[in-house]
Amino acid sequence: MQSIKQVLNKFDPKTDKYISREFQLFAIRLTEELDDYKHKSLYMKLAKTVHRSILEKALSFAIDSQAKNKGALFMWKLKELRTSEKSQKEKIKVQSQA
Repeated sequence: MQSIKQVLNKFDPKTDKYISREFQLFAIRLTEELDDYKHKSLYMKLAKTVHRSILEKALSFAIDSQAKNKGALFMWKLKELRTSEKSQKEKIKVQSQA
């Protein structure tokens, strides 16, 4: 993750006029690396709401593959990671109550 200082140093108001937050920059990075410009707004929402470590894991999985549709693979892996995280939290909750 980049610091605010690093983002602002790279910020060019003439070309990046619609990027004002760090999560927006990350969403653009997702869009470009997955080559899925059609779903840019979806990546914006994910970058804003989902924890960055989960997104990074799913992104590295999708980029390392040889799939033609990396966006679909990214979404599949993201769903898998989120469900496994949720089940781990429930398991910890049950153990703490026992």
